[in-house]
Amino acid sequence: MTTAPSSSTTLSVDEFRDTAERIVNEVSRVIVGQEDVIRHVLICVIAGRHALLEGVPGLGKTMLIRTLAEVLDLKFSRIQFTPDLMPADITGTDIMQEREDGRREFVFQAGPIFANLILADEINRATPKTQSALLEAMQEKSVTVSNRTYRLEPPFFVLATQNPLEMEGTYPLPEAQLDRFLFKVDVPFPSAGELVTILDRTTGAEEPMVHKAADGARIIAMGQLALQTPIDSRLSDYAARLVVATHPESPTAPEIVRRYVRYGASPRGAQALILGGKITALLSGRYNVAYEDIRAVAPAALRHRLLLNFEGLAEGIRPDTVIAELLESVPRET
Repeated sequence: MTTAPSSSTTLSVDEFRDTAERIVNEVSRVIVGQEDVIRHVLICVIAGRHALLEGVPGLGKTMLIRTLAEVLDLKFSRIQFTPDLMPADITGTDIMQEREDGRREFVFQAGPIFANLILADEINRATPKTQSALLEAMQEKSVTVSNRTYRLEPPFFVLATQNPLEMEGTYPLPEAQLDRFLFKVDVPFPSAGELVTILDRTTGAEEPMVHKAADGARIIAMGQLALQTPIDSRLSDYAARLVVATHPESPTAPEIVRRYVRYGASPRGAQALILGGKITALLSGRYNVAYEDIRAVAPAALRHRLLLNFEGLAEGIRPDTVIAELLESVPRET
């Protein structure tokens, strides 16, 4: 395997794409199908941001994240969220220790949040109080305990899984926490053919093995290249107009937004569109971002940032339906 560069090394577009392809190929040794899911999660990892995966139990969400940690050779930590989980179980706490001279002092015992890749498994099974323990870590990349702030080593990202809210024993995530996820990725049920492949891989004597395809330094370098990728001002304007049109009080909002949406996307939604568009272009081997790159990531970037009103919930309107209408009604250029 080629040695990954230091975080200060500038990658070429070809090196970026080749590394991404190796990562996807290794993950696909274990995960059957789910190409869009793997691609969207990889975009979040390269961006150094967080992803929320939603789907019914048994679709391989946890396995995907564990496999990605192996392929990227990152310090991995899994936190199983349950109703009795406490914030200190995530961040860590000060504990009393006795020194050799007999004096006692408080020493910080770091929690599982101190890793590179955090699997927040079934995050919506914990109470909002416990969920909020992730807010500072996800935004500031730090943890504050007893008035002391501890920095988290880069790269750092939270890949969370959640069960559909209709399932028993789930708590909806606070809007502020949802907004901190770059993408919300819907994990679909596999097709019949994919299910046969899954059975072949999981009910035989041999288990699929993966190899390391990159490390933290390479991921940081890929993220730096994405940030340096230029984008036409017309595309930035398009992303901004898409987000503005998600607000029902906006004069550019389509009828479906005015009727069914209570609150639209935040500025983080526009950031997700731009970052996702840049990385999508690089994954295709291009250094120029196109309108289609932004449109390709729009559902994942916006679906968790649209809050439906009572009428929308009662009629079963899905955020993806609203986003599809937005993409049809908002012109590419003014």
